[in-house]
Amino acid sequence: MSDKGTADTAAAARHARFGKLPERIRYEDMTEEREAAPNGGNGVSYNPEGSWQYFSCLALDLGL
Repeated sequence: MSDKGTADTAAAARHARFGKLPERIRYEDMTEEREAAPNGGNGVSYNPEGSWQYFSCLALDLGL
């Protein structure tokens, strides 16, 4: 029985210090649905000749 009294005392101390937990948020409130454009919405196609501008290489950056 002393364990239950200790647990109740600890629970009362936590409640006094932190108060109650916030209300639960429903999953539906955390998500949002949007229509996606077929090409990602950017309208730019892949350009292999210009890909060096987007992918860096440490060896090239250091001049090796």
